[in-house]
Amino acid sequence: MNKWYIGEGDHNDIVISTRIRLARNLKDYPFPARLDNKSKIKVNELVRDALEGREKLDYTELKTLTRAQIVSLAERHIISTEFASSSDGRALLMSEDEQISIMLCEEDHIRLQVMKSGLDLQGAYELADRIDNEINEKLEYAFDERLGYLTQFPTNLGTGMRASVVLHLPALAEKGQLNSLASTVSKLGLTLRGAYGDGTAPFGDLYQLSNQVSLGISEKAAIDNLKTIALQLAAQERSAREEMKDSKLTEDAVYRAYGILKSARILSTKEFMTLISRVRYGAVCGMLKVDLKTINELMVSLQPATINAFVGRTLTKDERDVERANIVRDRL
Repeated sequence: MNKWYIGEGDHNDIVISTRIRLARNLKDYPFPARLDNKSKIKVNELVRDALEGREKLDYTELKTLTRAQIVSLAERHIISTEFASSSDGRALLMSEDEQISIMLCEEDHIRLQVMKSGLDLQGAYELADRIDNEINEKLEYAFDERLGYLTQFPTNLGTGMRASVVLHLPALAEKGQLNSLASTVSKLGLTLRGAYGDGTAPFGDLYQLSNQVSLGISEKAAIDNLKTIALQLAAQERSAREEMKDSKLTEDAVYRAYGILKSARILSTKEFMTLISRVRYGAVCGMLKVDLKTINELMVSLQPATINAFVGRTLTKDERDVERANIVRDRL
């Protein structure tokens, strides 16, 4: 079964994926920070049982997974880095295609997440909303008429919703326009930051655009605002690509990247992400005949812990860099 990141969605030349995440807590239980492990497991099982027979989700206690498997889930954006930091009393509900995942007893009792390929905020929200209602039919949420859904951190009060899209912006990055764009969108209640790597040097020119405000705004308004800005960024990226596409320097960078990936024997994460970003740009612009699904899958599946999880053992950095190069040569 295809994972969400392998598919093809709207505006997939720019938009890799869409995510909707809802934070919820059960009325009769303290927030997870004040629960012991026994109580956390009780909450986890209540949520699992509420969805039994309604959604095809596998239930996994985090303590049953290896460290590599847990970090791999974070690398694939299925769980948060905070959730991956501890396995005590935490569990995960997840669909086979990884489109639906529910973190249990992270910062909140429930972090319900839906991922879609391309730009599909409405589709992701409708699926998340359906599952949210199914849980709420069996379990009562902590809710206040004035503050909305009650969450451990005040920044999630209100709708409890975080919506985001991951964008591939190599041309805007090349032109040095990302810092000014990040500053501009922050004034509109949004955040633009690297999806991989640190904030100053995102790997693979992948950026996550997400809403900051959940209190005093409806889900529809937040989604509409995010979609509008995402489409504007996509339009600017396409315009920048159009300006660059006839440049011999750009063409040379694309073909050099493709040549290195097809022949390299060692590839670090950073080098791989830099090169695969150029190849993705070349594929989208028609310079290279490389399957976009393959590129998207490699971007996600060749992160460090995901390679360890794939081979079933902990590799040294050098071993991992060799394994990454082997996989890339085989797939390209």
